[in-house]
Amino acid sequence: MTDLRNYISLIKKSGELKTVKKQVSTTYEIAGITAKIDGSSAVLFENIVESNFHLISNLVGTRKRFAQAIGSSEEQIHQTMISAIKKAKKPKIIPTGKFMENKSKDISIMPIVTHFEKESGPFITSSIAYVKNPETGEQNSSFHRMMPIDKTHFSIRMVEGRHLHRCFINAKEHHEDLKIAVTIGVHPAISIAGAYQAEWGKDEIDIANSLLGSKLTLSKLPYTGLHVPSGTEIVMEGKILQDKTHPEWMVEMLQTYDHHRSQPIFELESLYSRNNPIFHDILSGFSEHRLLMGMPIESKLNGELKKTFPQTKKVSMTNGGCNWLHAVVQIKKKTDADPKKIIKKTFESHRSLKQVTVVDEDIDPNNAESVEYAMATRFQADKDLVIIKNVRGSSLDPSSDQKNLKTAKIGIDATRSLLKRPEGFELAKIPKIDKIKLEHYFK
Repeated sequence: MTDLRNYISLIKKSGELKTVKKQVSTTYEIAGITAKIDGSSAVLFENIVESNFHLISNLVGTRKRFAQAIGSSEEQIHQTMISAIKKAKKPKIIPTGKFMENKSKDISIMPIVTHFEKESGPFITSSIAYVKNPETGEQNSSFHRMMPIDKTHFSIRMVEGRHLHRCFINAKEHHEDLKIAVTIGVHPAISIAGAYQAEWGKDEIDIANSLLGSKLTLSKLPYTGLHVPSGTEIVMEGKILQDKTHPEWMVEMLQTYDHHRSQPIFELESLYSRNNPIFHDILSGFSEHRLLMGMPIESKLNGELKKTFPQTKKVSMTNGGCNWLHAVVQIKKKTDADPKKIIKKTFESHRSLKQVTVVDEDIDPNNAESVEYAMATRFQADKDLVIIKNVRGSSLDPSSDQKNLKTAKIGIDATRSLLKRPEGFELAKIPKIDKIKLEHYFK
């Protein structure tokens, strides 16, 4: 149960998959349908104008399907993620992968989607790159979007200072191209692990194996010598050229356009695929993208805050904050000093955060109306607001100083003051309201 097809069967049985048999185009149409179904079912496209491949999107676009991907309930997502990170195990290696059924040297056979009108071109958005760490010899896996240039070349987006970029710079300093492998169409537990930013020298695929109950297997590629999941739908191997770049720009998590950049070029050696391959597309800035990036961070925050401050009940990366820039922390307050200490720790744990709101345990951190109610009734701006100026923030935030990556951050203590009478903050309740079923009264 460790490949994409197993997971598709699972969500189909649970009614979480819709299938489109009508012919559709990779130019805006697939993106438009995915946007319309955002927050709902996954969607499988079986008849694509430009390709014989099938395509799936919105794969883990809800917390329910995210939980299904890691074998958890929605309530236990963070415990499952934290445990998998702590107990990461190396997968077994088997001689050959299912992806070796077909071989090509032409990337145009894939249904690469054109998503937004002002992007520089179509992008592979689910591509996970695998590289060998030059210092430790361990592999690393991470998401990197790729824009086709011709039949054998892509631009590849890399964030400076992250694992793949550091390996690329190391190769460049040695006047070498960097050999990498790229997978498209893996079990979503592998994608979830790939979106997590593990420490330098650690391999995210070990976390994926833990999430999959130590049942993940890898297979070795002939050109790069790298190991990739055996059940992958599509695998590319090749090299990132040391001395060539290409201009590109794309839509990010905030549904805004990033800067125009010149990015390194990936040159294809071979493209492998399973029979009747399934391509995975992630619509940038929509639910699947945000949950893949934000949920592992949410798990990290829940683990770190609960360890340091046991009064922490739940941490939520909010939808309104794109599951990346805003967090709400629910606590059982012990002292009036707790919220500001927790605000400080939360910012330290996730540098991209721009706003942290602390609420009491009777406030639902996943309900924006409930959080705003707490601010309306329990927050005083002259005493309960924390402003932090001119600090490192997210490069995605268009309102920040993006040249120097500086921003301002706010912390909001929206908890009840322990100095005031508690009755003044008590939410009124109607006894036995949960037992009232309206259908018994209105027929």
